[in-house]
Amino acid sequence: MQTLPAVRMDLLIERLVALLTTPSPTGDTDDALALVAGWLAEMGLEPVFTKKGALTVTLPGAAEDAPRAITGHVDTLGGIVTQIKPNGRLTFDRIGGYPYFAVNGEYCWVRTADGRSHTGTALLVKSSVHVHREPVRDREWKIDEVEIRLDAATSSADDTRSLGIEVGDMIAWDPRTVVTETGYVKSRHLDDKAGVAVMLAALQAFVDSGVQPAQRVTFHFSNYEEVGHGAAAGVPGDVAELVAVDMGALGEGLQGNERAVSICAKDSGGPYDLGIRRRLVALAQQYGIPYKLDIYPFYGSDAEAALRAGGDHRIGLLGPGVDASHSFERTHQDALAASAKLLLAYLLN
Repeated sequence: MQTLPAVRMDLLIERLVALLTTPSPTGDTDDALALVAGWLAEMGLEPVFTKKGALTVTLPGAAEDAPRAITGHVDTLGGIVTQIKPNGRLTFDRIGGYPYFAVNGEYCWVRTADGRSHTGTALLVKSSVHVHREPVRDREWKIDEVEIRLDAATSSADDTRSLGIEVGDMIAWDPRTVVTETGYVKSRHLDDKAGVAVMLAALQAFVDSGVQPAQRVTFHFSNYEEVGHGAAAGVPGDVAELVAVDMGALGEGLQGNERAVSICAKDSGGPYDLGIRRRLVALAQQYGIPYKLDIYPFYGSDAEAALRAGGDHRIGLLGPGVDASHSFERTHQDALAASAKLLLAYLLN
């Protein structure tokens, strides 16, 4: 059994925090991708942007007969301005799948075409219990019941437009990132910036150790996963196996936890490749990596997007267990370490 290269956890967490605090809602990911590209260049690697805007980098392998690819996504949940109301507030539509109540009271940035960024808060239109008879708790969260209150002196549509804000501007949610003394990372957008940090940690381990992966491997940093078509393009056509590094969903009826790597057997798109899944489990057992095997009924990944686009690949999925997905997320450094180790074990064998 080949010894795994060392994972630099301090650097993994440092990069994860930097990613989490760099806004990148789907459709507005250039800043986060530039950050990743800079780190890859620091490693001495040569990142390449695809026509679609994703980022790829390839490591040569000991063999070339069955190339592999690893995909994770930098894009996150977000919003987009749909209307500037007569009172100067904004209506918005969701980017990605989350309930409106998950952003109740959440701070945000509205990013304008001229490069400015304005802060605000997502609220129910009728939020004050001292004004509205119907209790807030009984109100439905529908698209016409929510709005963005800007932190600016604006009381009309013209006032708001004078700030450079217009329909179609992107909205990024405040991640509220915290790394606790007990090893937890709590933040929005761990889906999938935790996975991207794991991929970067594996790349750093290969660079530091000088060890080659078993097969040529392309790392694909996707920018449209949250809307379903991230890795539909940009994965080399000769890739035999494609593994997504994405969050492991946790909750009632599931085995996963925040201290282990999750391995997905099936999600809403169907089963993942049985051979890859069994190899991942066997490698976790061989290397003593804490893991959990699960099925996610309401989940999809970039690996599936590649298949739906006609990719001739076998696919797998692994990633750190993340609590409260698409809401107030949290994971633990143990799950990040386990995910990086399992990814390295897969690529070395």
